[in-house]
Amino acid sequence: MPLSEHEQRMLDQIEQALYAEDPKFAHAVRSTNPQVHYKRRIVKATLGFVVGVCALMTGLVMNAGTVTIAVSVTGFLLMVVCCVWALTSWKRMTGVGAEPADPGEGDAGGGRQARRGRAGRRGFMERMEERWRRRTEGE
Repeated sequence: MPLSEHEQRMLDQIEQALYAEDPKFAHAVRSTNPQVHYKRRIVKATLGFVVGVCALMTGLVMNAGTVTIAVSVTGFLLMVVCCVWALTSWKRMTGVGAEPADPGEGDAGGGRQARRGRAGRRGFMERMEERWRRRTEGE
């Protein structure tokens, strides 16, 4: 959705104020591609996952009792955390999973579809209450 003229002017004023206040920071922020940041996070998460696998294997090979369990569990948890970190970074980098805006919310057909979509996302208890209400009303 494009910005209105007023919003665009305000954004331009904020940009100019930022450049006037700290031009070095403004240039660094403007020239940085956000995808590079997410790629770095994915690489770090991959390295963390490899370290987690090594810790898990080390814990399995060691013969020291409770220490081996702690090392193995720590390695496994590190693997899980790194997987989640990498997946969220990948989603943000590619835009996968971002909910698009309802395209036809203003017209009658799109509005009905949007309402049906929201109704499909109701919680379990809300659906059960609706069923009970329909049953008691005799529909």
